[in-house]
Amino acid sequence: MITIGVEEEYLLVDPDTCLPVPLGERVRAAAGLEPILDDQEVQSELLQAQVEVATPVCTDLEEVGGHLLRLRHAVGTAAEKNGCRIAACGTAPFREAVPVPVTEKARYLAMRSQAPQLVAEQLVNGMHVHAAVPDRAMGVAVMNRVRVWLPVLVAMSANSPLWDGHDTGFASWRTVIFGRWAVSGPPPQFADPGDHEARIRRLLDSGVITDTGQLYWQARLSDRYPTIEVRCADVQLRADSAVMFAGIVRAMIATAIREEKEGAPVPQCPPELLQAANWHAARHGLSGLLVDPEGVSRRAGDVLCRLLDALTPALDETGDSREVTSLVHRLLQEGTPADRQRRVLAEGGLPALTDLLVTETVAP
Repeated sequence: MITIGVEEEYLLVDPDTCLPVPLGERVRAAAGLEPILDDQEVQSELLQAQVEVATPVCTDLEEVGGHLLRLRHAVGTAAEKNGCRIAACGTAPFREAVPVPVTEKARYLAMRSQAPQLVAEQLVNGMHVHAAVPDRAMGVAVMNRVRVWLPVLVAMSANSPLWDGHDTGFASWRTVIFGRWAVSGPPPQFADPGDHEARIRRLLDSGVITDTGQLYWQARLSDRYPTIEVRCADVQLRADSAVMFAGIVRAMIATAIREEKEGAPVPQCPPELLQAANWHAARHGLSGLLVDPEGVSRRAGDVLCRLLDALTPALDETGDSREVTSLVHRLLQEGTPADRQRRVLAEGGLPALTDLLVTETVAP
């Protein structure tokens, strides 16, 4: 059984204006008083209008869902005590002219010196799934195999269409914002673990990045844990959608491990095509065509069916097939969270959008 853990980032917003509020430390402190929370489960983020939560290591999806609901409720309660709310949206829909202050940590302050405008606009929230791998050699092999599916996950998870009070035209504007960092987007293919380490060392030696935390690839090996971290998804509006992605990612990792052990060919996709597929997924979400792992444009529903077909053995093995499949079908019927944000804003304006974000984030 492959263990998994999930990290989520939330925005702190004013309940009336939906503007970001720099109350991260106060919310973290208030959340830390909850007896149901561990010290490491609620963490600071780059900007003071954000908080991050991290589940413990989990063995099944029911456990993931329980922890996410517990953490969302505890942080949401702490936010209310401080006059704000948490919103699980991939971007801040509205911003003020004055940038949100950076959290007072040496690493974050150094990032602001390095790229002040990028940091000022880093009001973006993601969902990261850590899945255990036996060793770094297998981790590199897994990354080579799952990279071709990352644009599909970007499209499925799209939850960031709004920025500065207007529709960007993109389903995942967060993906575009993150793509401006020096090392970002889908990871390259590596020849072997030695090639992986050597290329990272060259990046560090260049001085362009200062630590491996600035490897913003959408999938990467963790330095702290024996895991591969899939980090391409926007944070999900609902906790059960996050559970769906946790199940999909675990099944992807399990499938890649099995294929590697069986000696199956590694999927090939030129980096320029993979980058184009990623941009296309961020632009359109599930509203039109998707570029599949072979580089062929197909209907989004057909690509998702193909993904589920590929993952079925792994999902069956963990008993996750029914839950994940039903949630994927709901996604195809209702659309992405980006679609929901657009519909609600068009129908009810700012009050309805704010209500959607703050209500769904803590919904059971």
